[in-house]
Amino acid sequence: MQKFILFLVALSLFGCDKSGDLQNEISKIPIEVSILRFDKQFANSPIDSLGPLKKKFPMFFPQRIPDSIWIARMQSPLQQEMADEVLKTFPDQRFLADKLGPLFQHITYYFPRFRAPTTVTLISDVDYQNRVIVASDTLLLLSLDNYLGQDHRYYSDIKRYIVKNLNPSQLPIDIAKAYAQKYISLPTKNTFLEQMIYFGKQLYLQQIWLPTTSDASKIGYTENQWQWAEENQVYMWRYFIEKELLFSTDPGLTPRFISNAPFSKFYLELDNESSPMLGRYLGWKIVRSFMKNNDITPQQLLVFDAEALYRKSKYKPKK
Repeated sequence: MQKFILFLVALSLFGCDKSGDLQNEISKIPIEVSILRFDKQFANSPIDSLGPLKKKFPMFFPQRIPDSIWIARMQSPLQQEMADEVLKTFPDQRFLADKLGPLFQHITYYFPRFRAPTTVTLISDVDYQNRVIVASDTLLLLSLDNYLGQDHRYYSDIKRYIVKNLNPSQLPIDIAKAYAQKYISLPTKNTFLEQMIYFGKQLYLQQIWLPTTSDASKIGYTENQWQWAEENQVYMWRYFIEKELLFSTDPGLTPRFISNAPFSKFYLELDNESSPMLGRYLGWKIVRSFMKNNDITPQQLLVFDAEALYRKSKYKPKK
């Protein structure tokens, strides 16, 4: 196990504004970042070392799977090639430690009961739908083969709207998203507004936990997609209001405006030009407005009723 004890010094910030003071305070929070490179150890282990590996990482070796499967995997040329490709992008722990340290500091500041987990890296055969897993309060799993860069040959058969986020820079964003999902309860009323606010809360946590990351990156947009959403915010909001979508329970609204996709589906000529996940985008805008106009802590935000939040947000789309 390699441990990085981060007693980070104050950031070189100009000015004495509140934001700078806050980041200075957060940067002084002591955090221990513990990273285990299972991917490296598995790739470099001889067959006769399977026993010690199983003892060290029992969560990866369920009893129902015979040792012959793992031995075959160790000897697989594809597995060895994947391990080599991961090492090219992540040769050591420094990149991970540099990203995890500040993120864990920010989570700790806003949620003091948070404790930095042991982070274990692995190879999942490009299982991009499960690339970050918060396995428990003390264990975080990262599949590094999902962050080799959007132009990597391993991703040639994956849809482009997914591949554009399979970059190393996406790793802290996905980790923040995974932890946000742990803190926020799933919608219970199944209205479109509830879904919007759920993802709006999630994105707001990502916003305060990753203050130096662009808003476009947090939601998984390109800069052009973010700009489109900003410029058309008033029109899409008017569409939602005129079509009376906010309190609708139509499940068809989820794939149209919530799910990740190439674009949103208004069933208009502009669809192919639109940004995806606009329900999430507007939910984030509503939550931002709510937090700006109300004296509410992030902990209180998490349990605030979606409809009440919307009423108190005083949200007005930017023209």
